[in-house]
Amino acid sequence: MAMSTTSWQERILREFVLGVSPITLAADPDGLLQDERILAGLRERGFSLLRFGDPIAFRYAYESQLCAQGPRADCNGLVVLVPAPAAALDSLPYDILTNARHLAFGLADLFPKLNQAVVSALEPADLDALYDAQALNLKGVLGKVASKDFVLRHVFGIVSGLVRTPVDLLGVLLRRHYPGRRVPALLDKRFIQAIQGRFEHWPLSRIVPDREAFFGFLQERWPTFLDWSVDRRLSVADGDGRFAYSGPAHLPFDHDDIRVYVDNLFAEGLLRPVSRPSKDELSQTWLNIGIRSNQRESLADRLGRLLAVASDALPEPDVRHDDWFRFAKVWAELAVLEHDPNGKPNEDQRREIDALRTRMDAAFARWVVARYAGLANLPPDPPVMLHHIPRFLARQVGAGVERVALVVMDGLALDQWVVMRQELARQRPGWRFREGAAFAWVPTVTSVSRQAIFAGNPPLFFPGSIRGTHKEKALWQRFWADQNVPGAAYAKGLGDGPFDEVAELAEQPNIRAIGLVVDKVDRIMHGMTLGAAGMHNQVRQWAAQAHCAALLDLLLQHGFRVYLTSDHGNIEATGCGRPDEGAVADIRGERMRVYSDAGLRRGVAERFPAATEWSPDGLPANYLPLLAPGRSAFVREGERIVAHGGVCIEELIVPFVQVVPGK
Repeated sequence: MAMSTTSWQERILREFVLGVSPITLAADPDGLLQDERILAGLRERGFSLLRFGDPIAFRYAYESQLCAQGPRADCNGLVVLVPAPAAALDSLPYDILTNARHLAFGLADLFPKLNQAVVSALEPADLDALYDAQALNLKGVLGKVASKDFVLRHVFGIVSGLVRTPVDLLGVLLRRHYPGRRVPALLDKRFIQAIQGRFEHWPLSRIVPDREAFFGFLQERWPTFLDWSVDRRLSVADGDGRFAYSGPAHLPFDHDDIRVYVDNLFAEGLLRPVSRPSKDELSQTWLNIGIRSNQRESLADRLGRLLAVASDALPEPDVRHDDWFRFAKVWAELAVLEHDPNGKPNEDQRREIDALRTRMDAAFARWVVARYAGLANLPPDPPVMLHHIPRFLARQVGAGVERVALVVMDGLALDQWVVMRQELARQRPGWRFREGAAFAWVPTVTSVSRQAIFAGNPPLFFPGSIRGTHKEKALWQRFWADQNVPGAAYAKGLGDGPFDEVAELAEQPNIRAIGLVVDKVDRIMHGMTLGAAGMHNQVRQWAAQAHCAALLDLLLQHGFRVYLTSDHGNIEATGCGRPDEGAVADIRGERMRVYSDAGLRRGVAERFPAATEWSPDGLPANYLPLLAPGRSAFVREGERIVAHGGVCIEELIVPFVQVVPGK
């Protein structure tokens, strides 16, 4: 792992030396060890990590996975992460305490001259820039307000005093919201406080912290800018009643600092082209990207632009997970255009897409091997893996949200969500979608990944039901009972309505958390013979029937905060041959096989040398997957199918979306 010797991660990792003690107890109240580079560094040094939370769950994981073979020596290299101050280490089981080395890490040690309330609001990914900045720019101890300004300047590139014009403000917000960067609420409040005197008519409290609100604000102003570009004598009064967002009617989209973003915003679907009567006058200008014109020409132009964006956005090897989230969203938009019957790529574009897909698969596979295992230990807010989602929802309930609903669209890939979103936006134009993503569990199959959602735990914790889904309701209700929220409901088999069962549950005032499974997309997939293009067509047709919109409407009308996700995606795969293994495999999927014995798995893997013997991290010890190589499947050689189970980006990164009703 390439890392500067002066980084804060290396400073911490120097404390971990294999062989010093069988077990290392690490007090980590500020979550420093949950940094992705720390997790990767520990693995590279031969350590495994176990988080201490619920004592019973911890003991189960400790005994069943890490020390299952008996002798204490098998635990050599175990790091027990305790998300609490050093004094909390004494609460660990006696047999672990007596054989362990004790370490403690805290933000105060790394940033002694900055206000700790400010620093603790940051995510681990933000600390890299802050650690470097304090060494170069920090002389004395700073108070709370000065610490906020220091962090805004050196971590987020925001100097409030230099934000004086609309161009300055839009530039700051574009640099933040275009890549989807998260900024702590206390820093947003400080920034708004510092500039509101200069922008008193702008909806700062909405467009500064909320990405979707900001792009909604831009979308409303785009038609006005087009009209002004044709006739500069036109003017629209600020605060015009046509706008849902207050503020100036005219925005300087044509300024060089703003225009540089416009192509990408339309190419990636963050802004939508609009119809204009005067489009001919603008069709030969840079504004054409934001004007709805001939559908085939428009799609072909957007596809070309999106290809360039995707090529530039392909992550480098040593990146954090959110870089892959952002790329996956761009790739999903590209996939929708690739298979749109009204805008097929030309031969040159087809070759570019195929070449980019090859590069992407290779880069993502390397990253997954190096980083995926550590993701399960990241904080659940925002969720990074699917089993984080219930804990994320529970925190919202704990913070005062009355009711939460989680709709799991079984088998929905990120590109198919884009298709569905288009239909939902057409049917419910007032809705907004706060779009995120999450990693599914590997193997990317329903019995593993969907159960992890409803259990709120890695698959290790439900070994008895990992080959089926019959325990999901009990797992979901147990999770909420453990959170002291006994009113939890579950229903599955949804898709085409009617939703009488859901309505009956939603009407019960004691139900505060509801989990629903919509299995329509998975059923479409398993009968699909027309590849990815057929999937898009069928998902679009189903979404157009408004069953999904009706289900979401029902939940919103009953006061639920509604989230939508998927347990896994899917890909178009080509057969590489079917293993002749008789009853050796416990599970015989198209993209994966599962064995209970490593020797049996190895015997089959020898006949498929490109297949991956997946590590059982987070899985029961006797659940050993063999993954089909690349974009292939364990079916008749040359046969083309749509399937799931592997680790391609379309299978592994799935949507996690909040559906926000119009106001």
